[in-house]
Amino acid sequence: MKVVILAGGLGTRIMEESAVKPKPMIEIGGMPILWHIMKSFSTFGFKHFIICLGYKGHVIKDYFARYYLHHSDVTFNYNGRNDYIAHHSAVEPWTVTLVDTGQHSMTGGRVKRVADYVGNDPFILTYGDAVSDIDLNLLLTFHLSHGRLATVSAVQPSGRFGALSLDSNKKVVSFKEKPKGDGQWSSAGFFVMHPDVMDYIKGDQTILEKEPLENLAKDGQLMAYKHTGFWHPMDTMKDKNELEHLWNTHQAPWKRW
Repeated sequence: MKVVILAGGLGTRIMEESAVKPKPMIEIGGMPILWHIMKSFSTFGFKHFIICLGYKGHVIKDYFARYYLHHSDVTFNYNGRNDYIAHHSAVEPWTVTLVDTGQHSMTGGRVKRVADYVGNDPFILTYGDAVSDIDLNLLLTFHLSHGRLATVSAVQPSGRFGALSLDSNKKVVSFKEKPKGDGQWSSAGFFVMHPDVMDYIKGDQTILEKEPLENLAKDGQLMAYKHTGFWHPMDTMKDKNELEHLWNTHQAPWKRW
């Protein structure tokens, strides 16, 4: 199954670092948070990634273009051939497709732009700026069990994120983007979707978290997988410092490798 990662936003709330690099490339423990997310997926066997680029997308392209070289011992030959031999590579067996989804596209528009790369099978969608210890296999099993078009992971943070109203059968009956107040079930941004979800997205300026998810909920096509474990976004420098502390003190719940 393919994993689509949204990595094209401006990251305006963490401009201290996103002024020079896209937010998914901000480092935790010396590695981009994007790498942490991909490593987490990889431990569950998901190794085919489609990354939606936008703001400073060339930085992410450059990173993966040099990834093999930077994670290998290397012998360089300067005898006229100007080539090299890699030894003891520590590169993961990933397939990474980098797609320019537009500088100013919204989240829904970025998803729509990778429809051809996704194909006709269900896919996982997540954001390139949050880590979690969510069991992705259980999330997928839950999605396949209910037969709806989409599943969203639900957590209970402090009220900064899109709120979900659930019925007794875990069906999402409404989706509201970032309401005021605390204690509601909110979107953690780990989705499983059928490609037919693309029909709910009009174009580049469609915000996934508004009309598409709201209409999926109205149509009874959006279910919630409740995650009661760890989930943490990296929206601000405070968030980054908290994640950095967890990593440096060997307490990072998302590290399963």
